[in-house]
Amino acid sequence: MTDLELHEFYENLVRTLRTKGVLCAITSGLACVHYGIAESTKDCDLLCHPSSFGTLLDLLRETKVDGSMCQYRGSLSPPLDVRWHQGGWTSHFEWPGHEGVMLDVFGSALREASPWQEETQGLYAGLQVVAYMKRTDREKDWPFINLIGEQMLLRQDARGWLHIYEAELLLELAARNEIPDEMIGKRPLLKLAREGSEELRFALNAERAYWRELDHLRIRILRTALRPYAAAVGKAIQGFAGELSEQHRLRMQLAGAHLDPHPLGTFGLERYVERARENTLRGISGPLAKWLPDVAEHFRRFAQ
Repeated sequence: MTDLELHEFYENLVRTLRTKGVLCAITSGLACVHYGIAESTKDCDLLCHPSSFGTLLDLLRETKVDGSMCQYRGSLSPPLDVRWHQGGWTSHFEWPGHEGVMLDVFGSALREASPWQEETQGLYAGLQVVAYMKRTDREKDWPFINLIGEQMLLRQDARGWLHIYEAELLLELAARNEIPDEMIGKRPLLKLAREGSEELRFALNAERAYWRELDHLRIRILRTALRPYAAAVGKAIQGFAGELSEQHRLRMQLAGAHLDPHPLGTFGLERYVERARENTLRGISGPLAKWLPDVAEHFRRFAQ
């Protein structure tokens, strides 16, 4: 498939789900393409309300790509089930023989501070949701966050102040526009932008390092929890050629025995946030710590 054909395929999938009453929206990379801040991507990240997982699974089972049936991808994918998605897991699907036709399903938006379904724009997740989902430990994601912040401010959405990470741009914007106190309350370093402080660029680097460390640590926690399940799935699927419903039943059985539904909760939310903060402060000046944001609300739903 060409990139355009892939985009149409994913959008048609969402349209079909919407006709069935499913709360869903395309997010992450493909959303960045839609909003004009990225050129192309092949796979699709889909937000889907867990109450509709059964409908989504039925549709995937029926959806073919040139005769290829949908299946779970590899041995690492947890089952598409509310029990695991409430704890921050995601499910991964593919159509064998068609490189790049892949679907990653999220029951909740990563680093979500408010319900993602209240932020949708057409078939896509809103810019605020995408900006937080892009706060990964991958350097390549951060330019998109900055562009999202700019676009939000152009749309008169004050939350765009939360996503600007280029010091010169932030200082320029702050010199021409009033930063709301509410945004400073959510992101303390905006006070430095309001004051035109030279300390701003160091505080921005510290904040970005903090978000990246939060994602790095989250992935480590999930990978540790995933090992026994992945080993069990890898052993069970050798020579297994069942269709998607059978694959799902098998993964549900193995997840029930081997996969912690709430690994962040098991690790401890306060411990997680504090560990990430400590790791970040090892590489930055101590005084910069006061400019780091309070991030607990972005992870609380996954640690209950």
